[in-house]
Amino acid sequence: MSRYQTALSIQDNNTKKYKSNTVILNIPTDGTNDIYIKTTSPERLDLLAYDFYTDVSSWWVIAIANGLANGSLWVPANTVLRIPFTDKLNDYILKVNNER
Repeated sequence: MSRYQTALSIQDNNTKKYKSNTVILNIPTDGTNDIYIKTTSPERLDLLAYDFYTDVSSWWVIAIANGLANGSLWVPANTVLRIPFTDKLNDYILKVNNER
């Protein structure tokens, strides 16, 4: 599920067009079933998301869980990454968007 699928739409005051409201999620830190990897070469978050979640659009889950908010999909070599277990990610996204 896209984190924007259940996001509220807002109207831009200048253009009068509707757009999705910003969705910022904190990934739960339970970590019981999370996977930890160490990159041996530069890696792309979208490709890692495909490998672990079979969904390239879930790259942001890995980015948020690891504090990677530099605007790049690239992760340097020798970086330890937490890959969050996302069994209930869709439920979590829906809950956060409904509480806004």
